[in-house]
Amino acid sequence: MRIRIVGAGAMGRGIAQWAAVAGHTVELCDVRTEAVTEAAHFVRSMLERAVQKGRMTADGATSAVARLVPLEDPWAAGPEVELVIEAVREDLATKAEVFGRLERALPGSAVFATNTSSLSVTRIAATLKDPARLAGLHFFNPVPLMRIVEVVPGAATRPDIPPLLTELVESCGHRAVTVADTPGFLINHAGRGLVTEALALLEENVSDPAGIDRIARDVLGLRMGPFELMDLTGLDVTAAVIDSIWEGFRHEDRLRPSYLTPNRVTAGLLGRKTGRGWFAYGSEAPAPAVEAPVTGDADRPVHVFAAAHEDRDAAALREALSGAGATVEPGPRPSAGALVLVPVWGTTVASAVAAHRLPAGRTFGVDPLPAAGRRRVLAVTPAAEPAAARDARAVLARAADGEPFAVSVVRDTAGTVAQRLLASIVSVSASIAERALAAPADIDPAVTTGLGYPVGPLAWGDRIGAARMLELHRALYATTGDPRHRPTRWVTERAGLGLALTDPGTSPEQYLANEEDAPGTV
Repeated sequence: MRIRIVGAGAMGRGIAQWAAVAGHTVELCDVRTEAVTEAAHFVRSMLERAVQKGRMTADGATSAVARLVPLEDPWAAGPEVELVIEAVREDLATKAEVFGRLERALPGSAVFATNTSSLSVTRIAATLKDPARLAGLHFFNPVPLMRIVEVVPGAATRPDIPPLLTELVESCGHRAVTVADTPGFLINHAGRGLVTEALALLEENVSDPAGIDRIARDVLGLRMGPFELMDLTGLDVTAAVIDSIWEGFRHEDRLRPSYLTPNRVTAGLLGRKTGRGWFAYGSEAPAPAVEAPVTGDADRPVHVFAAAHEDRDAAALREALSGAGATVEPGPRPSAGALVLVPVWGTTVASAVAAHRLPAGRTFGVDPLPAAGRRRVLAVTPAAEPAAARDARAVLARAADGEPFAVSVVRDTAGTVAQRLLASIVSVSASIAERALAAPADIDPAVTTGLGYPVGPLAWGDRIGAARMLELHRALYATTGDPRHRPTRWVTERAGLGLALTDPGTSPEQYLANEEDAPGTV
């Protein structure tokens, strides 16, 4: 295939390298001739590095470079061009001008694709005389390494174009997922679950950015915490994406932005690129804060309390602490002086203290969510005694194998940090599935590849269990009253019907399209 790529910046040159290595002839062009020269040099250097590292042969690199054709005029006639991929800046007027000139230069047989990450494909296509020839083809940076591409049909896109683009992408070694032309498409939309909830936790002073990041890494198993991720991406980019998706979905509560990011953007605290965002960077930046050492009495007796429906979590905590040598009291009520540990699932420790008349000064919450690493989380209410909190932390640090757990101390909140982050991650992706913005089979691989999560959001929910996830969502909603925690229909239905969250289920269309094949018919 002969492909013309318009725009020789980071994305354009990455797409050019990807396509040329896969065997396609690539015309690379830009309104700035020097940008094309720089991009061609960059691609050659990347291929040379791949040869040095043994990832491709010297002949393969030479052939790929030969297929890269620098083009001086982006609007040159191209009767052999079959596909044009636009990778210019994210501005509707600029993209409309590019495609308008391309439409006049290239025959109607050439398919147009925009690499937009935030603009409506339908709006871009609407500027053309023939909007049916354009679709979205959203790559991620760096293109050769990020093996996922979103194929986005616009409202007027010809039906044959998405399958054609999917075949191209997958023949070049990347996975293609077809997604609806909605704000954020799939991956950026799904990523709001983590980031918006992390900002909400910070707004509520549950923990600081470093503390939330530690829990995200060590409990949920994320490679980067949400605040590290925002600093890497750039807070200006993060804030713009959050706002555009929230506004695009008509102020959906689940996607509600925080006031924190615009303030930092205004102050120029954009992250790594400015030397300071949520954290400081550079040679003169102070060292990251070290967690406070564990100083309490690890031998203080503890009582693990649970309401009837929480017995499973309480039993698991009792067993773990007893196995580590802690003194765990039996019986329904704590003795005088014993620490009281309450496994919380979508609720607060304060509510347990009030409902069961537990001693406020020495009652603490513990997150029962299975941790990916060696970290436990202790939730502290405003009534907690400092000495008791230190002792509770010391008890939780105990481990049967002798290697102590790290113990995060956070402010009491519904569900604690990890539960709220996970609930939001699952909920946002479940909302994507229930609106049919992307197929469940595409959501998980797209998110794991694009965002680096240890498991896809729907499969993650299945690990916990649909019924237990629904219990968490309902408890968060009931405890906080915040509609951002409202259970989705997707989770509610599957919990009630005994289906997995990854199961697309049966749709009416499946029966109406071929009624004679419906189950139970002869």
